[in-house]
Amino acid sequence: MTGDVRTTCPYCGVGCGVIISPGPDDAVTVTGDPDHPANFGRLCSKGAALGETLVHDGRLMVPKMAGRRVSWAKAVKTLGDKLTRTIAKHGPDSVAFYVSGQLLNEDYYVANKLMKGFIGSANIDTNSRLCMASSVAGHIRAFGADTVPGCYEDFDTADLVLLIGSNTAWCHPVLFQRLREAQRRRGTKVVVIDPRRTDTCATADLHIALKPGTDTALFNGLLTYLEKNGKRDAAFVAAHTRDVDEALARARKNAPDIAAVAGICDVDKESVARLYAWFAEHERVVCAYSQGVNQSHRGTDKVNAIINCHLLTGRIGREGMGPFSLTGQPNAMGGREVGGLANTLAAHMGFDDGARDRVGRFWNAPALAAKPGLKAVDLFDAVHDGRIKALWIMGTNPAVSLPDATKVRAALEKCPFVAVSDCIEQTDTTRYADLLLPAATWGERDGTVTNSERRISRQRPFVAPAGTARPDWKIICDVAAAMGFGDAFAYAASAEIFAEHAHLSAFENDGVRDFDIGALRGAVDRAHYDRMEPTQWPAGAKTPRGRKRLFADGRFYTDDGRAHFVAVSLSPPDLIDTTMSFPLLLNTGRVRDQWHTMSRTGLSPRLGRHTAEPYLDIHPEDAENYGLRNGSWTRAMSPSGGVTVRVRFSSAMRRGEVFVPIHWNDAVASDAVVGRLIAPRRDPFSGQPASKTQPVTLLPWKPAWRGFFISRRRRDPRDVEYWCRIRVPGCYVYEVADQVCPTDWASFCASYFTGMSGETITFEDPKKGRYRSALIEDGRLQGCFAAAVDGALPSFDWLAEVFAEETVNEKTRKHILAGRRPGDAADRGPVVCSCFGVALNTLLGAIRGQGLTSVRDVGRVLKAGTNCGVCQSEIAALLDGVRGEEDVSKGKVNAA
Repeated sequence: MTGDVRTTCPYCGVGCGVIISPGPDDAVTVTGDPDHPANFGRLCSKGAALGETLVHDGRLMVPKMAGRRVSWAKAVKTLGDKLTRTIAKHGPDSVAFYVSGQLLNEDYYVANKLMKGFIGSANIDTNSRLCMASSVAGHIRAFGADTVPGCYEDFDTADLVLLIGSNTAWCHPVLFQRLREAQRRRGTKVVVIDPRRTDTCATADLHIALKPGTDTALFNGLLTYLEKNGKRDAAFVAAHTRDVDEALARARKNAPDIAAVAGICDVDKESVARLYAWFAEHERVVCAYSQGVNQSHRGTDKVNAIINCHLLTGRIGREGMGPFSLTGQPNAMGGREVGGLANTLAAHMGFDDGARDRVGRFWNAPALAAKPGLKAVDLFDAVHDGRIKALWIMGTNPAVSLPDATKVRAALEKCPFVAVSDCIEQTDTTRYADLLLPAATWGERDGTVTNSERRISRQRPFVAPAGTARPDWKIICDVAAAMGFGDAFAYAASAEIFAEHAHLSAFENDGVRDFDIGALRGAVDRAHYDRMEPTQWPAGAKTPRGRKRLFADGRFYTDDGRAHFVAVSLSPPDLIDTTMSFPLLLNTGRVRDQWHTMSRTGLSPRLGRHTAEPYLDIHPEDAENYGLRNGSWTRAMSPSGGVTVRVRFSSAMRRGEVFVPIHWNDAVASDAVVGRLIAPRRDPFSGQPASKTQPVTLLPWKPAWRGFFISRRRRDPRDVEYWCRIRVPGCYVYEVADQVCPTDWASFCASYFTGMSGETITFEDPKKGRYRSALIEDGRLQGCFAAAVDGALPSFDWLAEVFAEETVNEKTRKHILAGRRPGDAADRGPVVCSCFGVALNTLLGAIRGQGLTSVRDVGRVLKAGTNCGVCQSEIAALLDGVRGEEDVSKGKVNAA
């Protein structure tokens, strides 16, 4: 690498541009691209830490079969032959691909082309099915195509923004900062509609903590209110829509007035009335929604209930207004464009006769799929019951992320042949693979991605692939050639694939299809491809530079050219009923600094310091009913399975509801795969699983002892019932606990130090059941273990810092077993600001010692919160807490 490289962040659907600058010793500096229109230089904590993930720790470097290294030639031939023989014996529907929003457009395109065009089956689906499929289905029902009408600029100019089922502050932090700037600059009102009081609520003007599953009632009630109060755009509705009367009749039936809606949603009437009045009063309204809407067994109806309100008022396609789907993955949108979903063909075309003929001729496909394939959950059901006999998984971890994860694992175990392309060697899914194929990863790949606002951006390589890893598109094309389809997959570079994808989008289009990037097909030229700037589609003959918004002209992509209102109702499956056996509702989601199953973010030492352990949030009053203490453990159970996690009291939770994050898996924790809890209920239109409303129960899990182990080397402490691992600078930290005490602590601890050498120092208090040990070699701390029956453990935060020191001096050495920093200095505590590594106690010390009273003051003194801003709400909460302490202190003084 000889100069700066402009590329795109590989995390969420915001699609931020980043600049990679070379540094000493092959290190790189990652900064936000000030010229990229998605972020204008901003980065979140995850994006800012990307440089720390460019390590080869855990990478899959070479092809492996049955655990042994094989050549690429043998690996490709094995997979090609296996697919060919399986198809010949059992038909094309006996094989399947399961792909990922982590793939680039070019990878996705050739995978879809191979499966649907040449194998002749549509059994290719993507993990985006778990993320945005209901949005796709809702768009198609209303608009005739999977079209996001607006753009990020609408957040800058809206007067009112509704964030529905979206913890935007944590999941799309750069977009959230953009919205906060609009609040400061022009007074934009923000309403958060979410059962939990998340960090996103910190700056909200109104929070509607509705009962899970009742979004449809809330927006049907809004539709009724808008009509009753004369807010229908009569000219727009008459000229450009249909079926409004049916939608209104259904809405009136189940959400006739504010009182009825408040009762169904279990919120106060005043909040509902304020929301409805604000929506009616403000012309420029954006409804941004995410997983809380989509991940439902009635998610498509929820999407259409939201869209209906925009259609009735004509608030679509113009500046500062419209429904807006916030995609979760970096290329969830791109996967939809190329046909990565089982129910689409390619380039936003479906399986109607005209589209099949068109795509078949364009691809010169000998056996084009005639019908949609199996969607994700159904696909793995087919693996489980033996209909699918050969499965190729690319860049995703379904053994963790799919619902009913125990059944998914059983399916993978039973499948006659499983191939996995991945950059990581050991995941919960790769352990079931007969064949492992090393794929290139971010920083090594060359291609494009599409963000939530329809903007196509380049991902450019800046480091060589690790080991013998290859781009996914290259692996797929080599396998296609091994199956006898080489002529159709003879691409020399990703630029050629993109050019073909662009050409197909424009082929026989003439403006009748929404997805058209024909103006970019000249990118077959390598220089043109390298220079490609971020572009929003459609970018066809009439709009070669792209188009920000669609539908302002009232022209839609339905058969009649009109937008369709969709009549939706609150049917029984929407009203989630718990039972005596499973009386609580489980919600799932992300934490601030981690991504998916942590295969990339888990490599960053700074990101592990914010949330170190899998947990369950519960209202304190509910916890009391289940005999749970704050910081204790619980076994959360559903009919599908269970997890063992820490308990966190949270008044942000509604009574009767709990929350568990999705990230932890068997590679980083003993028993925290939330997919084991989730039943495979799914939306009848989109096939998207419901991950937000799972009935569960809780049991106390009481260990006989607990402790931690810190090591420079990665370990797998599977000899304890409970463990979890994080990576921090210089070492790995393991939290451990068990229901049985070792009979000999020294022998137990020695097993953790296996393979390590040095001087061992030890402290033991048998009466109190406490044991501590450390291993020092050549003046450096190599390992440290602490256990306690009574739970009295030192903080591991300072001990972890000692591992970053080159030499442990005598003063520090004396304090290692005590776990206390020398002198009176307090431990830093957990990190709050990941961007600048500012920890909890540092913040509290500055707030109290320097009299800081605002988030801006804290940023000025410590820089915390001045980069991505995602920690600002936590800093604000600390400021409030200190103010509360001062108020109590003053009250005591006054009382005296």
